[in-house]
Amino acid sequence: LLYQPKYFELESSINIPLKIEGKDDFYTRDQLLVTGKLNGERIHFIVAHWPSRRGGEKKSEPLRKAAAALGKKIIDSIQEKDPEAKVIYMGDLNDDPVDESLKKVMHDKHKKSQVEEDDLFNAMYDFYKKGIGTLAYRDNWNLFDQILMTPPLISEGLDSYKFYKAFIFNKTFLLQQDGKYKGYPWRSYGGPNYIGGYSDHFPVYVFLVKEVSNTSMK
Repeated sequence: LLYQPKYFELESSINIPLKIEGKDDFYTRDQLLVTGKLNGERIHFIVAHWPSRRGGEKKSEPLRKAAAALGKKIIDSIQEKDPEAKVIYMGDLNDDPVDESLKKVMHDKHKKSQVEEDDLFNAMYDFYKKGIGTLAYRDNWNLFDQILMTPPLISEGLDSYKFYKAFIFNKTFLLQQDGKYKGYPWRSYGGPNYIGGYSDHFPVYVFLVKEVSNTSMK
């Protein structure tokens, strides 16, 4: 997690490993929980990179469900201490917003009106429904790079930070300009060969907004 100390004051950070019962030899990336104050307001960030689809989507699905369960457990533990906690969960999840790891395990919803206290709002879902993705594979687009958040970030009122809008940064300079993969994200490597691009995924980001009072501007 990169942050600007001018705006974000770090309070704590911890990396949480994924352990799967019966798979003592399984290792994957930890999930990083960072808590701090964004312009004085406490927000929790969880950065994750779930297991890949190597070996096949279905065969590897239980690994991503396990990663999702760990993510939900972390969020639940935060909410148990503070039901109004603002939590942003983000990363390359190697699943789309409609896959079971997101829908059934993380309880992601795409309409604000559907989000209940145990749910997460998925800021990227509408892009997926429109066929807009962050990576391409065999001429199909996936949206693995996602940002989810707890209900307090989408509640009414702008007296504190709230979700405003989500974006996929897919500018032309990030695209492969020719060849077989024209229009795909311009990756840094093709196999072992360096080809000079940026990434095989597009970045995603959100805007958080709040009203600024006249008092705070003085």
